[in-house]
Amino acid sequence: MTYLPPAARLARLPSIRPSLLQLACLSLIASVPMAQAQTSSEAATQATPSGPSLREVTVTGNPLGAAELTVPVTVLQRDDLTERARGTLGETLDGTPGVSSTYFGPNASRPIIRGLDGDRIRVLNNGGATVDASALSFDHAVPLEPITVDRIEVLRGPGALQYGGSAVGGVVNVIDNRIPREPLDGVTGKVDLGLASGNKERSAAAMVEGGNDRYALHVDGFKRRTGDVNVPVSLPCEKTGASPQASRICNSASDAQGGSVGGSLFWDKGYLGASAATYQTTYGTVAEDNVTIGMRSNRYALEGEWRYPVAFIQSLKGQFSHSDYAHTEYESGVAGTRFTNQGNDFRLEARHERFAGLDGVIGLQAETGRFAALGDEAFAPMSRSSSQALFIHEELPTAWGKLSAGARTESVTVRSLGSAETARFESGERRFNPHSAALGALVKLSPAWQMTGNLAYTERAPKDYELFANGPHMATVAWETGDSSLGKERSTSAELGLQWKQGAHKASVNAYQTRFRNFIGLLATGDQLTADGQRNPSDSSLTTYPEYRYSGIRARFTGLEGNATVRLMGPGGLQAGGSAGALDLLLRGDLVRAINADTLDPLPRIAPARLGASLAWTRGPWSLRGGFDHSAAQARVPSDSRATSAYTLWNAMGSYKTTARVGGQTTQMLWYARLDNLTNQLAYSATSILTTTAFPKAPLPGRSLKVGLQIAF
Repeated sequence: MTYLPPAARLARLPSIRPSLLQLACLSLIASVPMAQAQTSSEAATQATPSGPSLREVTVTGNPLGAAELTVPVTVLQRDDLTERARGTLGETLDGTPGVSSTYFGPNASRPIIRGLDGDRIRVLNNGGATVDASALSFDHAVPLEPITVDRIEVLRGPGALQYGGSAVGGVVNVIDNRIPREPLDGVTGKVDLGLASGNKERSAAAMVEGGNDRYALHVDGFKRRTGDVNVPVSLPCEKTGASPQASRICNSASDAQGGSVGGSLFWDKGYLGASAATYQTTYGTVAEDNVTIGMRSNRYALEGEWRYPVAFIQSLKGQFSHSDYAHTEYESGVAGTRFTNQGNDFRLEARHERFAGLDGVIGLQAETGRFAALGDEAFAPMSRSSSQALFIHEELPTAWGKLSAGARTESVTVRSLGSAETARFESGERRFNPHSAALGALVKLSPAWQMTGNLAYTERAPKDYELFANGPHMATVAWETGDSSLGKERSTSAELGLQWKQGAHKASVNAYQTRFRNFIGLLATGDQLTADGQRNPSDSSLTTYPEYRYSGIRARFTGLEGNATVRLMGPGGLQAGGSAGALDLLLRGDLVRAINADTLDPLPRIAPARLGASLAWTRGPWSLRGGFDHSAAQARVPSDSRATSAYTLWNAMGSYKTTARVGGQTTQMLWYARLDNLTNQLAYSATSILTTTAFPKAPLPGRSLKVGLQIAF
């Protein structure tokens, strides 16, 4: 994660005693036999399909498409995705074991995996790079809309090195069918309509696909509008025309729309497809009551696969994408700082025939980026970045399981072009050659039990802003200063997992530790700077910002995560159940500790110990689910940061599926209702910069009822 303590001049809340939740979490996981991590093929057996879907292959965890993985992968699709989908990618995944959220209000949120965020988490779209400015600042949104997604795969831990050093924490792969990968038979489609009370959400999305064994076309579009988010406390608001005090997060409304068109041509040995997609949104930044962001992102992609092109090669898969991203920050309607980021991503993978018992993929990847920030609040210069990489992933099946190994070598160039508006930015160029390697094993202890282990060494090149930033950052209320002499960030990771599956029962637990050398974080220098860069002014009436400099430290992240499913009633359960349906108990929990190993101080914005449980009942077309997610108090914070209190959020959901014949075609409908934060609990996220620097600026959303209808034909 990014080490950014809040301004020292902010008062700290009274210290809160640590909860016993971590002990309860360990006891709970230990009390249930360990389970197998969910793969795509398993997820397919847990939910009744609600319409056409992609081929069930976990592409993120293993480029070979194997169902048994040495690394932990979580897959959300169909009913699970309907239950969890929120307005941002981070909030959609928050609560998944090992995953939390940066939560900069309801409109900007990136995933945090095992305590790491920013450029240590790789967000992909169909396996290709996404280009935006979300890793640069917490108030910048990810230009992806969860309601248009078919599947989300989360890869945790060291097995992500095939995607580069920026994936040391993990990979989030957002998968859609905008480029069809398999032939279609006729015309299919789906419609998703939703209404919510907590933020007055009105959303609609539609998709239509058609084709035959030689071609396929895809068209989709969405529209989502929300108001200010309801919370269980009255908050001040200085937004022009708004009430000065209300039980809502000031300036949290949003308006988003977008869509895409794509198509593919198929032949006996492969396919070739292309797509064009656009995403546009206007949303309030929450931290500043009169500041909104207007964003647009256009992405063009080309993808194809050629099976058995030459001897020894099973398949050759390639993809290319070009992204054009821009957003402007408006203060009271007046345009201010403008951020742009244009990038290209090319990836080519060749899967070879089995050789000496090995199955594997060899590939290359190339990326380029052009970033610019223009305006008074630009804290990073114009820059150009490029990288080229070679990688390999091999697996050796054995009688007792399998071994996996991978390696990646990169060449990275980062160049600062300075700025035409100010002279404070340094110009220059740095070159890096990161190298990474990983080794994994899966051991089948018995038909029901298996053990996994992973070791990895990863190097990451510093980003442009870590090298050359120099200016006030309004989202963090700090002056951020880069260090052009920074070296590569290095880390070693070790992980051990135990999984069990027997009938409808399953569980898993993973323990891990990652040690960093030269962990690049923002450290306070003790200096104060004015908006024009004057250091430690003698005039106390001037507005100043505390300076934080990107510096290399030693850091250590240690954690435990687990989940379990117990079939209480129904087929394969503790009780037969008969015609009463199936009843499952779902358990989940995680714990992570992160410290500055140089000072032994805790790192900021680390999720506390968390524990959750749900009951899920299904009978024919009916489904009901209810449960809670508990977050312990987080008192392990830096000395100038704020502790957060424990909280428990209760949630419930019900759905009904029905099938009808319309115009001679089968139409499937899913009616659902979801109640979030049922008790209207006041809660603050320990992983949000808003909690630590502007408490209580943006609590988590209060009670909200969402109803929706999904139609598939």
